[in-house]
Amino acid sequence: MLLADRDIREYLSKGKIIIDPLPDLDIALSACGVDLRLGYEFSTFESMHIPYFDPLSSPSDKEIKMKKTKLKKGEFFILHPRQFALAATYEWVEMPDDIAGRLEGRSSFGRLGIVVHSTASLIHPGMKGNIVLELSNHSSVPVALYPEMRICLISFEKLTRPAKKPYYKQKNAKYLNQKSVVESKIAKEDLKI
Repeated sequence: MLLADRDIREYLSKGKIIIDPLPDLDIALSACGVDLRLGYEFSTFESMHIPYFDPLSSPSDKEIKMKKTKLKKGEFFILHPRQFALAATYEWVEMPDDIAGRLEGRSSFGRLGIVVHSTASLIHPGMKGNIVLELSNHSSVPVALYPEMRICLISFEKLTRPAKKPYYKQKNAKYLNQKSVVESKIAKEDLKI
């Protein structure tokens, strides 16, 4: 069951859900979600000197490089056609043990060809951190993205009861307390095949 706008306001005011800094709810709060803003840091693949990425073997830093770009206020990032970039929300989000979040792109950006998540739309109960965005441009035209623009929406779903193992209690909580952009840590997993 999705939380309605009045429930979201109540959970935010009581500190059950934390969004910091809190956006202007008169603009960002919709009937069942809150718009989150784009942060100032982006990460893109710079060079690849391997034929493919194998998640079972960790490549060296010489093989895969991510270029980090940190913008200043008023600057923008150009997301080119067919380009992939990691970014993060401007806001820090903390989820309680009995609420999961869903990340969705805003339709105004979708209509420009911008996708904000490749697969990772679920925000687990107990997650704390900036939400990393998996941006891609499916259009044929470059798009300028400005920090602090409303880029996505988070909605909230009530669990039937609090999770027994919220994210902060999981052994594999690789992205807990992530600040800004954090690249994939798949190579650190113990993948048993």
